[in-house]
Amino acid sequence: MANKTNELSHTKWLCKYHIVFTPKYRRKIIFNQYRESLIEFFKRLCSYKGVEIIEGHMMPDHVHLLVSIPPKIAVSTFVGYLKGKSALMMFDKHANLKYKFGNRHFWAEGYYVSTVGLNEATIKKYIEEQEKHDIALDKLSVREYEDPFKGR
Repeated sequence: MANKTNELSHTKWLCKYHIVFTPKYRRKIIFNQYRESLIEFFKRLCSYKGVEIIEGHMMPDHVHLLVSIPPKIAVSTFVGYLKGKSALMMFDKHANLKYKFGNRHFWAEGYYVSTVGLNEATIKKYIEEQEKHDIALDKLSVREYEDPFKGR
């Protein structure tokens, strides 16, 4: 599942990102008390956007996510969506949080993101498959190509 290439009609993609973000003031108690709610919210929000959670870890004072994001969604847009909506869901479900976090700011500003790349063998395999596909399509064509510079 980790190296599975996703496909659209004319696109193959494998966009995996490692994302890390923290709660406001890096409070350690939040994930101990509200861990299950956050896991449920992250799963639901990711399924709404078509994002696959490959791996996720809730630490006492930060979140690690390894996600596969479709190329039509920018990473910054997705992280903003995930942090914003999960904060609103937390304040709706746990009303006592509004006294600890003023103005509904549950997450700290910013995040860390890094891409998870492919190895050289996978890239070579893709290029070979693409070349074989092009050759097969050319063989299906029965039209003879004429040299435009030589007449008939």
